[in-house]
Amino acid sequence: MIETKKLMKTEKQIMIVVGEASGDSHAAHLVDALRSEMPETNVTFFGSTGPAMRDAGVETVVRADDLAITGILEIGKALPMFWGVFRRLKTAAFERKPDLVILVDFPDFNLKLAKSLKKQGLNIIYYVSPQLWAWRSYRVKSIKKYVDLLLAILPFEEKWYAGKGVEHVEFVGHPLVGEVTPKIGKEEFCRLHSLDPNKPIIALLPGSRRKEVTRLIPPMFESARILMDARPELQFVLAAAPNRELDEIRRLVESSNTSGVPVTIVQNETREAVAASDAAVVASGTATLETGLLNTPMVIVYKVSGHNWHLLRHIIDVPHFGLINLIAEERLAKELIQHDCTPEKIAAEVERLIESNENANFRAKLREISAKLGKGGASKAAANAIKRFLEK
Repeated sequence: MIETKKLMKTEKQIMIVVGEASGDSHAAHLVDALRSEMPETNVTFFGSTGPAMRDAGVETVVRADDLAITGILEIGKALPMFWGVFRRLKTAAFERKPDLVILVDFPDFNLKLAKSLKKQGLNIIYYVSPQLWAWRSYRVKSIKKYVDLLLAILPFEEKWYAGKGVEHVEFVGHPLVGEVTPKIGKEEFCRLHSLDPNKPIIALLPGSRRKEVTRLIPPMFESARILMDARPELQFVLAAAPNRELDEIRRLVESSNTSGVPVTIVQNETREAVAASDAAVVASGTATLETGLLNTPMVIVYKVSGHNWHLLRHIIDVPHFGLINLIAEERLAKELIQHDCTPEKIAAEVERLIESNENANFRAKLREISAKLGKGGASKAAANAIKRFLEK
């Protein structure tokens, strides 16, 4: 009689920490990829989670939903909250002793956590490598000392980090490539929201952080009024970030849209809105890359408080603010930052972008940029790199 031996799954615990909406999405995809690439392993995930990670079955130690705060003064006021989160994560790591800690983006917090957890003897992988090439490059010392494997998502990062002496760095591609696709086409999106597909549509993306939204919605709607005066056929769609309350967005729109410009507000349909649009006004950040991958011409806008701008403008060490421009290595999308972020300048650039020749040329260049970011499957590539690390 032949005995059949049942293979027992190995057990692993992985702590994963995010602090912003984009990191939450990337981490959730990574969790799914790890489960797929490691079927022989029963992995328990826990840590700092956003809604996407919770949907992916990651156990919550702390909620990341309220950690995305911008501005030096604002972060200063929130320090007690951050220290509380830090202590809870540190305690959870000490008690559960995970086989691996994966830190996702959020460098101001995660680099400090890496130092603390490395002292516990834990293995640290950093996914979505910190953009130290933009500012505060001295922090590369922390990467060398406290991170065992750095997973880069932008094509120039691997070379930059290697040049700074970081030996364990691997380019896995950008997790958005191949993932940024609308669920429905333009015709269906317009039908659902009573828009005319034959008339120009302008998408407004004011960001995901509260301060971004409150500072950018007013100039966006004043620019919409200027545009409507010249082009009454234009249609506007505001895409609210998933982490913002719709009532909050509606109140801001009502107080800013004093001219009564018709606007459609959508949530959890950003990609559909952008893909259906002829041009977009986009808050600087990951959204500029998503807009580029959807092949939609854009103008990049951003505003912080006067105090924060005075402090930050002298330490930013890159030629462009917009991520899409950094990847393009040229000022493809116009950047209207701080004092340049005026309704008149936004309106003038949108007017230029919806002209047929400019629009077609912009879209052609966006296709070239997308090719630089790899062929997709970054989450799977990252999962395989992590699997190899665990096997060692």
